[in-house]
Amino acid sequence: MTTNIRTAEWKDLEAIVSIYNQAIDAGQKTADIIPVTIASRKQWFETHDPHTYPILVAVYNNIVVGYLTISPYRPGRMAVRHTAEVSYFVHYDYHHRGVASNLLEYAIHLCPSLRIKTLFAIIIDSNEYSIKLLENYGFKKWGHLPRVAEFAGVEVGHLYYGLRIADEL
Repeated sequence: MTTNIRTAEWKDLEAIVSIYNQAIDAGQKTADIIPVTIASRKQWFETHDPHTYPILVAVYNNIVVGYLTISPYRPGRMAVRHTAEVSYFVHYDYHHRGVASNLLEYAIHLCPSLRIKTLFAIIIDSNEYSIKLLENYGFKKWGHLPRVAEFAGVEVGHLYYGLRIADEL
């Protein structure tokens, strides 16, 4: 399935929130456990400047079917200004159709133009699909925080996967 990847616009926020809430409802896909609202995500959306830390959307037949965020790591700490966190979510009707791969590949290629040398993801350690996806794109396991998240009495860990993109910008 071929998707068009573009920078998110305000009109996409409703779809982005809906997709994220699917992940919350599924459990163990994000550390949030309470659904978010469009109003609660407006400030989050605004902090993702498309020229520095964009939100990307995957569009198929004029429908937003997934999104990816590139977010600053420890904002304001200049020593880590070339490091960013990546997060991605796909509408459940479009899982296993290459949407996350398209988004991640696009983001990796975009990073040098954003002056990002290192990209990392923090994922729940039970999320086997994300682990496989990241490893397919060259990400390596850089760390594990065991039993730091709890879902309905089940404790799981966070994995840190990283990718060095460029040594020089």
